[in-house]
Amino acid sequence: MGEDAGRGALFREPAGNSARLGDDVAMSAPLGGGYTNEVWFARARRVIPGGVDSPVRSFSSVGGTPITIARGEGPYAYDIEGRRYIDLIQSYGAVILGHADPGVTEAIETAAAAGTTFGTPTPGETLLGEEVVARAPACEMVRFVSSGTEAAMSAVRLARAFTGRDRVIKFEGCYHGHSDGLLARAGSGAARSAPASANSSAGFALWTVDPPEQARPGASPRQVELTTSPEPEPAVPGSPGIPAGHITTTIVVPYNTVPGPEILDETVACVIVEPVAANMGLVPPGEGFLEGLRAACDAAGALLIFDEVITGFRLAYGGASELAGVRADLYCFGKVIGGGLPLAAFGGRQEVMSRLAPEGPVYQAGTLSGNPLATAAGRAVLDQLDRDAYRALSERVRGFCDELGAILDKAGVRASVARSETLCSVFFAAADTILPVRDFEGALGSAVTGIYARFFHLMLEQGIMLAPGPYEAIFVGMSHTEAVLEEVLSAAAWAAERLG
Repeated sequence: MGEDAGRGALFREPAGNSARLGDDVAMSAPLGGGYTNEVWFARARRVIPGGVDSPVRSFSSVGGTPITIARGEGPYAYDIEGRRYIDLIQSYGAVILGHADPGVTEAIETAAAAGTTFGTPTPGETLLGEEVVARAPACEMVRFVSSGTEAAMSAVRLARAFTGRDRVIKFEGCYHGHSDGLLARAGSGAARSAPASANSSAGFALWTVDPPEQARPGASPRQVELTTSPEPEPAVPGSPGIPAGHITTTIVVPYNTVPGPEILDETVACVIVEPVAANMGLVPPGEGFLEGLRAACDAAGALLIFDEVITGFRLAYGGASELAGVRADLYCFGKVIGGGLPLAAFGGRQEVMSRLAPEGPVYQAGTLSGNPLATAAGRAVLDQLDRDAYRALSERVRGFCDELGAILDKAGVRASVARSETLCSVFFAAADTILPVRDFEGALGSAVTGIYARFFHLMLEQGIMLAPGPYEAIFVGMSHTEAVLEEVLSAAAWAAERLG
């Protein structure tokens, strides 16, 4: 094969045994040698910083070489060497139906044949917008963007413009993308790579939480009091390159804590929160937490933003807001609504959304926003997700979590399996760790034990692909049948015996 031909078709469709790519992989091989994950990662590092296009994909938290995935089908992913894995990453929740779902693939192919992007209004964005609004009644209007970072950044700008205020409250361990003003005490990959000062209490206002026993599950939301002055200190930037001045209006408080009136006052434009935190592992809201935020925002005249980039149309038909029975003023969506393609959205009350240009003065734009391929994929996914589908998936995940918890307990592994409807995660704990985890400090305490890294590699050895870091959720999707999950549980039992 000539060099140009090899570069034109990196992979051929595998022939024969679908569980192996092996010699059926066709590529130019300037590095020489076989097609191993090590060789391919070395090649990637020559042209891509760290060899990955998102730090969350790196193995920096667990050690070793990232596996390079060549293709996927349903619940399975196949690496460059041809090994098959049960995939519990599923593009961090974006692929809820499984890889290469026929209905989604057909929708993308049909849309692509008609043109990929036009820079004009297209029918698909309106049709998908109608579906989002129908599923989330509190979201009366929606604006599509290309990433969750854009959605959160734009929602905060809109909230500031609507209220005429500057200050924003966010919560430790919640991740709202990598925009300057929100990357403080953030979860997901940011928790792994942030400067040490950004994951310590230094530089934050000092809080006291009373009573301490309220860390138990189902406890009432905690009230926070400043122990220094009524003016909280500014948050610490979560990355080099963020000027301190860009984050002076960001206030960070512990998750599952309702800020008191000393903090959430008439200077605050909005409170942004993951209604079910899924970027520090899976941390459900405590009883009364979201209701308390709603009441506190109303009292202060601030807007409440639910970042449902992960939970939107993943946890339930109408997302986490439907489950909680609490309405936000603005929402951020992503992952599921793009059907595996780059698409996100922010939306909310009509009187707030109407401030956006060109109807209002708040500027936001994007060349590929609401592009025909992504909106077609999103509609194809949502078309298959009725209420019965969510109920069935939730029950499947419930059973999986119950069995996983029992397996770890039997093996003498101190851990808790957190679950919220269709999402779950595992927290491994030291002897003095309080379980279940309720906030970022608890998640950090679990991560520093190092047990997750061992569990990750043991599971990978058994062909189970978990996220390569302790701050991500486990994504069980529609293609993970009972039989597939039994394979996962069997591997978990094998791994747990070696952890105990």
